[in-house]
Amino acid sequence: MNSEAIDSSNLFQECRLCPRDCGINRSERAGQKPAGFCRETAQLKVAYVGPHFGEEPPLGGTHGSGTVFFSGCSLRCSYCQNFQISREGMGEALAVDELAERVIKMIKAHSVHNVNFVTPDHFFPHVFRLIFLLRGKGCDLPMVFNTSGYQSIPMLKMAEPFVDIYLPDFKYADPSLAARFSKCKDYSDVALRAISEMILQKGFLDSFESASLLARKGVLVRHLILPGYTENSINVLTTLYLEFGARLPLSLMSQYTPVRHHQEENMNRPVTSEEFQKVYEHAIDLGFENLFVQFPGEGESRKPNEDPFLPDFKKSQPFKGRLRRD
Repeated sequence: MNSEAIDSSNLFQECRLCPRDCGINRSERAGQKPAGFCRETAQLKVAYVGPHFGEEPPLGGTHGSGTVFFSGCSLRCSYCQNFQISREGMGEALAVDELAERVIKMIKAHSVHNVNFVTPDHFFPHVFRLIFLLRGKGCDLPMVFNTSGYQSIPMLKMAEPFVDIYLPDFKYADPSLAARFSKCKDYSDVALRAISEMILQKGFLDSFESASLLARKGVLVRHLILPGYTENSINVLTTLYLEFGARLPLSLMSQYTPVRHHQEENMNRPVTSEEFQKVYEHAIDLGFENLFVQFPGEGESRKPNEDPFLPDFKKSQPFKGRLRRD
């Protein structure tokens, strides 16, 4: 591993860890009001460490994916299902070595199949150091970077020695939706470049190539269908197909649940079966070969306090839920 990347805490001093390019000195804001788009200082904050069974089967397996949910987010979507941590900043301040001990404890207690860093990019310097410590303690599990897709190419190049599996979203083909919901009209262009870099580094998720039950390397792209915006989803799938071909590993999700009142009226309801079917049939028509599908109704309820796919980070076990391979 690159020793310069491991000692990269200076990257907080003029923060350009994400494509927002805020340029904020996050290192000098301890005890002050957070600045920058992610709303986080250089202090590492973590909302949850534990096994999670809602990931795709090659990641969740039988023992779960060993997730580390970070506070804050560089995208902060207005409808975020994890709003407690991405928008409200819920979480605990930890030193990197403290987090390493918690991760090792989780691995020993639950025999998870990987270590899954959820929205890690605004804390990349800490994550790089953390992985270095985990490797030094003998951990050889795959390291998963579970991201929004809105990532910086220079930071992805720095991340390459530390990551085994990329799990990016591709949320928007429509710039107006990206601007309204995530304040980044350039999302599609930035995310396509980022996913291209991820695939260049790691290839497609290897479980498809080897027919293995568990993945150890590669890229799987996720897309969440938004209620009332099936054309965006259809254009997302078309774009991914044209850019990366039919063998791109893809996860199509219908789990959207309104968690707070939204100005866009469509966003105050779940995705309908008809909306899902329209998008799903388009994925089939395009010929995607390596497809995971979350069908409507798998979560049974779409009430926020009952939905197994919707986390509540006030609880010791935030959420459960599974996807199945199509």
